[in-house]
Amino acid sequence: MKLAIVRQTYNPNGGAERFVSRALNVLAQDTSLDVTLIARQWEDAAGWQTLTVNPPFRNRLSREAGFAAAAAAQFGQFDIVQSHERIPGATIFRAGDGVHATWLEQYGRIQSPLARWAQAFSKYHRYILQAEAQMFTHPALRNVICNSKMVRDDIARRFALPDDKLTVIYNGVDTTHFHPTVKKRSQREALGIPHDAPVLAYVGSGFSRKGVATALKAIAPHPAVWLLIAGRDKHARKFEKQAQTLGVASRVRFLGPVADVREVYGSADALIMPTLYDPFPNVCVEALACGLPLLTSHGCGAAEWIEEGVNGWVRDALDDKGYQQAISAWLDGRKQGIDYSTAARATAEPYTLDRMAGELQALYRGLLR
Repeated sequence: MKLAIVRQTYNPNGGAERFVSRALNVLAQDTSLDVTLIARQWEDAAGWQTLTVNPPFRNRLSREAGFAAAAAAQFGQFDIVQSHERIPGATIFRAGDGVHATWLEQYGRIQSPLARWAQAFSKYHRYILQAEAQMFTHPALRNVICNSKMVRDDIARRFALPDDKLTVIYNGVDTTHFHPTVKKRSQREALGIPHDAPVLAYVGSGFSRKGVATALKAIAPHPAVWLLIAGRDKHARKFEKQAQTLGVASRVRFLGPVADVREVYGSADALIMPTLYDPFPNVCVEALACGLPLLTSHGCGAAEWIEEGVNGWVRDALDDKGYQQAISAWLDGRKQGIDYSTAARATAEPYTLDRMAGELQALYRGLLR
């Protein structure tokens, strides 16, 4: 079976790319599959068969359109094409980035009126919306892999796709690599954090979209709570100033990109991700597997795994007081001896890489039959 997986570029910190890496590593073990990665550029592709497609571009619009056209020209040589980009003509589309129209609606909640106006007339966003609609209605499309029910239901509503074309396959996680024993990797002493302090972790790029401002406000009324912020963002300085304005800077550590995210999980007691829109971040699966309960938003696919007060809390992305209340409940539960860690671990434990690979393989074989 000749299978092509399409992803334009590799960002080591990107959730979609990490999914592709994990899927390729597991699928490569199946000798009945001949897997090729179609990409513009990809780091650390050792052991993967790669077809480089790298047409020149002037801006992000020509970058997307040029890659889409060049990649689509290669589709005919494969039995199945699984695209992680919005390219009409693929057999399977993995909606790892969700629905662009929904993302624009949610992001508009924190934009100025002028920014929303400019976004409405953006040629780039209009191209992505058009490509998305063409892709979901293309006759070659046989299945959409959704990494959450939230995304599945959104696609069905917007594009009238039938149930048999929408498959939910949750992100797999290496449950041995991400395990509660990460506590041994704690960096609290090096970071100057008291051993018994309650610590929240935030992991991800795109601080505005994923709610760093809300996380900072959430810990403000809780003087014992610390916050670790791991990830790259070109506007990080703005959030550092916000921490100072809120009077929480002494309890916040901006770590930047980290080589081993397990050190962050090992230093924390819970993960906070008040994101505006995230189909299902890998960091949520990883943190749960490490025994960290999750505080997240209704716009995050991981919310459908959360049982209030058992393994986490779910609030609106911009509900500062709601997150403050959730932290209060978390602190009270810790005092009462509630074992959030065991509940969190049990949530993620079934979603192994092997399970994800098995579900993908079953989907491919079903399509071929």
